[in-house]
Amino acid sequence: MSDSSKDPAGQALDTRLAHTGKAPAYFGGSPVNTPLVRASTVLFDSVAAMRETRARRGEERAFSYGARGTPTTFALEDAVSELEGAHRTRLFPTGLAAIGMVLLSYLKPGDHVLMSDSVYEPARNLVHSFLDPYGIRCTFFAADGSGIEELFEPNTRLVYAECPGSLVYEMCDLPKLAELAHSRGALVAADNTWGSGVQYRPLALGADISLMAATKYLSGHSDVMMGTVATTREAWQPLNERCDAFGMTVSPDDAWLVLRGMRTLSARLQMHERHAMEVAHWLEARPEVAAVFCPALPQHPGHELWKRDCRGTNGLVSFELQPGIENAAVERFVDALSLFGRGASWGGYESLVAWANMRAARSVTDWSQRGAVVRLHVGLEAPSDLLRDLDCGFAALGAG
Repeated sequence: MSDSSKDPAGQALDTRLAHTGKAPAYFGGSPVNTPLVRASTVLFDSVAAMRETRARRGEERAFSYGARGTPTTFALEDAVSELEGAHRTRLFPTGLAAIGMVLLSYLKPGDHVLMSDSVYEPARNLVHSFLDPYGIRCTFFAADGSGIEELFEPNTRLVYAECPGSLVYEMCDLPKLAELAHSRGALVAADNTWGSGVQYRPLALGADISLMAATKYLSGHSDVMMGTVATTREAWQPLNERCDAFGMTVSPDDAWLVLRGMRTLSARLQMHERHAMEVAHWLEARPEVAAVFCPALPQHPGHELWKRDCRGTNGLVSFELQPGIENAAVERFVDALSLFGRGASWGGYESLVAWANMRAARSVTDWSQRGAVVRLHVGLEAPSDLLRDLDCGFAALGAG
């Protein structure tokens, strides 16, 4: 290498390329948004500094290694904790991963868990694929919480609820569930994806653990996968220790996207709510519809609990078609829609439609004699256009 490739200190170009530009100095203000920090290895000034940081990270959050988080993921954890009213938060690659880690953190072989009949269907599948083989028993209870008192066992360690429920939005009295569970030495975990920390706050209602699929409303743009778990101070350590043991973390790029989405979360939810209520009232007048499911509707079961515990609703509206309408007609309805995309998930800016299999999604409530259920996620499109689209769907439904 020629002398011209070296700086005055005598370092070669290759060395300078490897070590320069890591901490640029600048004069000025601070950025509006949290900077994106990607990191695996974290460097320390001394062995003592590294030892001290690692010794403290069990109780404190420290930037010590990428698997334990970066300043970007820490910022999102703080934002979710603020939203949920929590002590601390951990992040997961998907909402289902968050559910699985809650079960793994608070249950062990020989324990018993009570799970709401209204949970997200993949959570129900975890009972058969994970809990059963590891000797953890599960009993499902009615989505509205009725009769749960008789289902507690001496080894019941966790009550897992989703409120409002998945697909048809059943309400349960979460403070009552929490009181019952705590009096029997059990914790309460609640899936709060529907409420997103804005419309519903389980920790304030007595739950110990609150889960969300940040994939949905927190992100808001259908371009990132993530789950969050926020807890009270008393429930924190089992989750924290198990996450560290399994190396649970998320990409800082994904964390940055969710942080960006959260800035408009409240405003987006208000718009989703306005549009969804217009669609819900329109559906109520359709002769093909037997029932409309939205907890903000006065005739919805649990509406009084919704008024007591929630700050609003979101873009989710489901409806039951009249019994006797054949599956082929339901498929024609779904396929005729052009503004409602056919796809999984919800919570983005766009409208979606899904045909819900309630017979597979419930085991306590009998849906065998009821009509087909269609779930809508009402997005940010103009409601007048969405209603025209739905009208085309109903025309196709009756065309056979």
